[in-house]
Amino acid sequence: MNARKLAMWVVGASMTLVATHVAIAQDQFPVKPIRLLLGFPAGGSSDRVARLLASPLAERLGVSVVVENRAGAGGNIAADIVAKSKADGYTLLFVPSGHATNAAMKKGLPFDPVLDFTWISTVAVYPLALSVRPDSRITSFPDFVQRVRQEPGKYTYTSVGIGTGMHLFGEWLMHESGGNALHVPFQGGAASLTELLAGRVDVMIDTMTGSAPLARERRIRLLATTAPKSEASPGMATVADTYPGLVYESWLGFAAPAGTPKAIVDRLNREIRAVVASQAVQAQIADMGAKPEAGSSDEFRMRVAKDISQFSKIVADRKIEQQ
Repeated sequence: MNARKLAMWVVGASMTLVATHVAIAQDQFPVKPIRLLLGFPAGGSSDRVARLLASPLAERLGVSVVVENRAGAGGNIAADIVAKSKADGYTLLFVPSGHATNAAMKKGLPFDPVLDFTWISTVAVYPLALSVRPDSRITSFPDFVQRVRQEPGKYTYTSVGIGTGMHLFGEWLMHESGGNALHVPFQGGAASLTELLAGRVDVMIDTMTGSAPLARERRIRLLATTAPKSEASPGMATVADTYPGLVYESWLGFAAPAGTPKAIVDRLNREIRAVVASQAVQAQIADMGAKPEAGSSDEFRMRVAKDISQFSKIVADRKIEQQ
């Protein structure tokens, strides 16, 4: 064997060994703890769901699943770490729907919000809710819409911050209805609730997970939910009753770096779906005001891309300044 043939044989053998090693590694996945990064502090709703799922997922995978809170920049710090991590399935992102609003609102993200991730599965979805204080003179959702159309600029709605799903849905509603209500942002749901109950704002837009317990305690009165009409609770009005196209559900799910091998993604998807399908997990997610929902990698990717496109259109239509 001459030197050239020998060199070609060595290269070919090396490539075969590498491919075999990768295939074995994927087949044996996982063999070490998995990091699950979350871009928000401990104790929040997304953190509670992440920790709820981490334990049964670890049992199914046979390794620890460690939740790491990397709060900051609206979740972008954690997302950036995961986007730039090795695509081997050992660094995952627990990602909320704020990822899509960030993509619409933020200038110069250090990652592509869709292409730099492998979308594994959603785990839960939950609509937003529009609510008022119990003694509000606003009697219903149609009444609110009529008021903001007839008396533009008189009424206010609050959210947990500029560029959040609550803010952008409010702007979407104003665009579709032809009304005009002033957006009053706060840092966190507690401040929004305080201002609503004090009568300093008229309507609060928050997640159903946050609003449903308050409504059960009769601290607030729900006007409508942003869920599809077919999925709303009996007797609950929906925004879609008045504007059929205005449907929005927030989501939570798992993502990995782009390029994560399909075999690993399929394994993670299979185990996540099994965890979400368990009665115990379903009951706890439902108790939080959310709907358990797992799906395919492609379904999750399409949902993310659709939300980014929709929110970007709202930002453009309403001339909202990007940050």
